Amino acid sequence: MTLRTTDHACELSTHSSTQAQNDYVENSERWPDFSHFDVIIIGSGIGGLVTATQLAAKGLRPLVLERYLIPGGSAGYFERDGYRFDVGASMIFGFGQRGTTNLLTRALAAVGKQIETVPDPVQVHYRLPNGLDIRVHRDYDAFLTELGDRFPHERQGIRRFYDACWQVFNCLNSIELLSLEEPRYVTRVFLQNPLACLGLARRLPANVGGLARRFLKDPELLHFIDMECYCWSVVPADKTPMINAGMVFSDRHYGGVNYPKGGVGRIAQTLAEGLVEAGGYIQYRSRVKRIVTQAGRAIGVELATGERYTADRIVSNATRWDTFGTLLEQPSLPSVERRWQSRYTQAPSFLSLHLGVRADVIPPNTDCHQILLEDWADLEAPSGTLFMSIPTLLDPSLAPCDRHIIHAFTPSWMTDWQGLSANDYEQQKQAMANQIIERLERIFPGVKEAIDHCEIGTPRTHRRFLGRANGTYGPMPRHKLLGLLGMPFNRTQIPGLYCVGDSTFPGQGLNAVAFSGFACAHRIAVDLGV
Repeated sequence: MTLRTTDHACELSTHSSTQAQNDYVENSERWPDFSHFDVIIIGSGIGGLVTATQLAAKGLRPLVLERYLIPGGSAGYFERDGYRFDVGASMIFGFGQRGTTNLLTRALAAVGKQIETVPDPVQVHYRLPNGLDIRVHRDYDAFLTELGDRFPHERQGIRRFYDACWQVFNCLNSIELLSLEEPRYVTRVFLQNPLACLGLARRLPANVGGLARRFLKDPELLHFIDMECYCWSVVPADKTPMINAGMVFSDRHYGGVNYPKGGVGRIAQTLAEGLVEAGGYIQYRSRVKRIVTQAGRAIGVELATGERYTADRIVSNATRWDTFGTLLEQPSLPSVERRWQSRYTQAPSFLSLHLGVRADVIPPNTDCHQILLEDWADLEAPSGTLFMSIPTLLDPSLAPCDRHIIHAFTPSWMTDWQGLSANDYEQQKQAMANQIIERLERIFPGVKEAIDHCEIGTPRTHRRFLGRANGTYGPMPRHKLLGLLGMPFNRTQIPGLYCVGDSTFPGQGLNAVAFSGFACAHRIAVDLGV
């Protein structure tokens, strides 16, 4: 089967002519050379935008520099032939209406914004080896019942394991989530809720695997817990921090998974609108070539187009590999970065298919988010685990009438796509795409013939359009570490330079990078005396 193989992601920058994207360019003010700001943020991913909006809400004057025409990075979107595709994942946490972990809701509210969302009754439908077919229901007890029915001899252990995850979540959800680098905040939070703080400190060095083996014995059930971790951390339970798992495994039943009406790109769009209304700035088509330093201190940036801007503080929303390997000109890595890179490596990228299909091939009551794996041995292998979302089941407006969107993606390493001729590259894309479609065909018979539109993205696509080293999803531990203790906070060894996003505490995921943004803005505001 021959598919259209135009690289997707932000190629909308040169191929899409939607009014919304044109408006971004027309309304993006271009600042003159040597303009000065309170803070410059490199990149408009969710971490960068939350940092910027929090700073603007505190009365500061931040400038976000975005290399493309629209905000969001891997939380962006692109449009083709009447379809509005999410660039990245569409399983969104952080839109709850209670507690303190609803960080996307809180970030939007800080600049007077909100987004209509659609609740997803099932976080994910697992289709796993040996017929292990499990739905993670929004209702906690319904999920435990379904999993316990498959493993009746482990029913008590299942509840004890997930209840232990709730203990972590309840600690997180009882405190304001800001910068752990700020001593006065840490002291205040501890005095307000000492038991929650002690509970989190005790679990900070822990990983999921040890807890799971304390309560569960069945090998297949332990494989299932590995998948529960892998589907968002890209590592199995032994390498997945307990703090992160407590958030994910519990918030899906507390705040729930909620899909933004209009697509995931609406989050970044709305944050960008709120930023400008609050007195901040965002400038598109502004690729930062390097971070400018003076006497070892970060003082500004230089764009690929030659302009230089200065600021009291610089924030990089790029990966740490891009920040310290490309944007900073220095003879050697700072010692903290060398230590971090000895502990963490780049996670794989993804091979992504964005499909428009006839709606009649998707049965009624199909779940939006699904994960397919045929052999446990392939959990972490390239093209092993297949992730799938059908966001039009929650928001039909994303596709033409009588059509659905299927976003299918699987881990893929840059090394498998390097050194290919243009012809070999296209042939490999076709072959890999056809393999994914064959797997989809087992779930949705007839989908192969029902494809109305197809876009294929590879690690090279993600590197090119998202500006991420090797198209990586983010950092992952090289070996088993002590939970989150090795993940760096926002300040760096370079005075005046901060990092935000998935290679800072607490890691990957939209809600996690929003946490990073809240923490970064808090630390900067304190440092600037605000």
